[in-house]
Amino acid sequence: MKTLTLEQELNPWEAQAARFDFAAQKLNLDEGLWKILRYPAREIIVHIPVSMDDGRLEVFTGFRVQHSIARGPAKGGVRYSPDVNLDEVRALASWMTWKCAVVNIPFGGAKGGIICDPKKLTLGELEKLTRRYTAELIEFIGPEKDVPAPDMGTNEQTMAWMMDTFSMHMRQTVTAVVTGKPINIGGSRGRREATGRGVMINCDEALRKFGMDRERTKVIVQGFGNVGSNAAKLMSDAGYKIIGIAEYNGGLYNAKGIDIDALLEFRDRNNKNGIVGFTGAEAADPKELMITECDILIPAATENVITSQNAANIKAKIICEGANGPTTAAADDILADKKVFVIPDILANAGGVTASYFEWVQDRQGYFWKESAVNEQLEFILKESFEDVVHFSETHNVNNRIAAYMLAISRVAHTIKLRGIYA
Repeated sequence: MKTLTLEQELNPWEAQAARFDFAAQKLNLDEGLWKILRYPAREIIVHIPVSMDDGRLEVFTGFRVQHSIARGPAKGGVRYSPDVNLDEVRALASWMTWKCAVVNIPFGGAKGGIICDPKKLTLGELEKLTRRYTAELIEFIGPEKDVPAPDMGTNEQTMAWMMDTFSMHMRQTVTAVVTGKPINIGGSRGRREATGRGVMINCDEALRKFGMDRERTKVIVQGFGNVGSNAAKLMSDAGYKIIGIAEYNGGLYNAKGIDIDALLEFRDRNNKNGIVGFTGAEAADPKELMITECDILIPAATENVITSQNAANIKAKIICEGANGPTTAAADDILADKKVFVIPDILANAGGVTASYFEWVQDRQGYFWKESAVNEQLEFILKESFEDVVHFSETHNVNNRIAAYMLAISRVAHTIKLRGIYA
């Protein structure tokens, strides 16, 4: 893989492109298909005027990038963050294409985002921002075109506003335009926990591969948002020992295992400071927790937390990537030399998009499944995908990430070849 500067290493688009190029080269991908798949099909930038509660007019910049619709409608979240930029959204859109192809569901990849700090906006301002953003994208999204979902800084309420805005423009209720909605307006049972559940399913498969058992497996989770907290809760209930939790404002460590139910209850009461101050574990430096000895490390927050700067010090046997892009391309090489078994993001956190697919199917059917059926189907798809990636890795003598990319690229390229190029 080509060597990147530190700036390129931390740029998610450069990191994604480096991995794509390496995997495409390994596949001997046709040069024309290489060019098609390397770049997004469409990039939309919108500037959104919002009348703030104090009477000021503020203008926010939003993005929607559609990487590929070869295998079906584009699919991907919308994030609200001060750090959103076009390169990040491009990278996340392409990751969604590969993620959907790895788990073999009929979607392409997209991603959206608005540069804002949702914590500094009132509920009314967030609603106006969301509705205007949706209206600006009205001709580019829809159940057959592009199906948004929640991401960092957005939630079920955001999706309800998006669905309602789209429906108002269509003059009919269109529940299938977004996923991750509240259950009573077309959301799916099991969707909220699905990404965390998918992380656990992948960890279970890794344990099976290495002949390990849950009760003796020590886990550190970095990030305690939707993905990290659900993964920690489900894994703790299943017998895993969660010894560390790292958050942006502090961490916790207890070698005997943290009581996750008590921690969740504490966090909900202590909303402002999150997990800080919990007495059931010692306070710990979040950066130190990343390099503390454990069996499984789950980075479940943001991009670029495992880099060339700390990868050599990581002591986990298995890394299961709950977040998108938590490991840089340079760090991958270091982890491979250390023989760390990495379950890459496009497989590890694909539980969310898989359950989103189920939600989209249910909305279109007008028939909703029991939670047990959602979880059963999710487990079936992720177990099969884990086997496919590991088989590809062993057959082609590459690490799991490159194997996942190769598997995904080959599926999308095959579809494009069958469809041909419209001219």
